[in-house]
Amino acid sequence: MRYSAGHKLATRRRILEAASAAFRESGVAATGVDDVMRRAGLTHGGFYAHFRDKNELIAEACATGFDMGQENLARIAALPTRRQRVRALAASYLSAHHRDDRAGGCLVAALGAEASRPKGRAQRGYAEALQRHRGRLAAALRLAEDPAENERLTTSLLSMLIGALILARSLLDEAASRQLLAQTRETAIACFG
Repeated sequence: MRYSAGHKLATRRRILEAASAAFRESGVAATGVDDVMRRAGLTHGGFYAHFRDKNELIAEACATGFDMGQENLARIAALPTRRQRVRALAASYLSAHHRDDRAGGCLVAALGAEASRPKGRAQRGYAEALQRHRGRLAAALRLAEDPAENERLTTSLLSMLIGALILARSLLDEAASRQLLAQTRETAIACFG
């Protein structure tokens, strides 16, 4: 049975979203093609109709994962002041909900260390998607008039937020984890707002 081009694109998108969630939740190395296809509600055999190999899937799933944050960035970009934009980003990023939602959370916090391990297409796809995301974040936050300074400040803020999220996820004590998130939110607003 032949499917329409629209059906094939929708299926591919479903696989990419399932892979992005699985990689963030369990890691790239621990997630097999079977796991991804099962999450997408498909069989393993259909994988090769969409992707050459797991490396191609990794590269495209990472791009999909970064693209999924566009709606939140648009909401932040619409805020009138720098302080409001930093506060909105810090509040959404350093929330208990985001900390607990590994599958739907930040790709960098979930895969940053692991992303440097695969070589070739997978690593290149992650790096290119991350660079695009940093650019979109800098454009949304508008922390400085000068583009180079805006990028520097955005990268510093992003590094602070990612580090705090990773640490908060690592703490076994819920109260200590929440305190870390709250303190870092306040520091981010004080330093960058």
